[in-house]
Amino acid sequence: MELKKIDYKLSVCKVPDVSDIDLAADFYFIGKTDEELSLVCRTDSVPQRTIERDDGWRGFRIQGVLDFSLIGILSKLSGILAEHKIGIFAVSTYNTDYILVKEENFERALSVLASEGYTVV
Repeated sequence: MELKKIDYKLSVCKVPDVSDIDLAADFYFIGKTDEELSLVCRTDSVPQRTIERDDGWRGFRIQGVLDFSLIGILSKLSGILAEHKIGIFAVSTYNTDYILVKEENFERALSVLASEGYTVV
């Protein structure tokens, strides 16, 4: 399985509404529940008005389109990283999964996954 590095720094935020989010940006995730509105975006694109923010994230995605019948892909990746004491923040889209780790763990996470047979590009 191939993992594609994301080449920029990311931030995870809680925002009051979507009005300050740059919806033309090339990378962002918005999640809304009855309790919060969350945003994952490039650190250089964080809106001015945030309730909370956590900078210093890096990420990678599972390459290709994952069929919904595939089971355990995210579980296996997160399990390998957990065994090496690397915490994650996961985001899923219709096509694939993204895994974010804190910047200080990024290269180690990729190295650990490469040693487990994953190809990192």
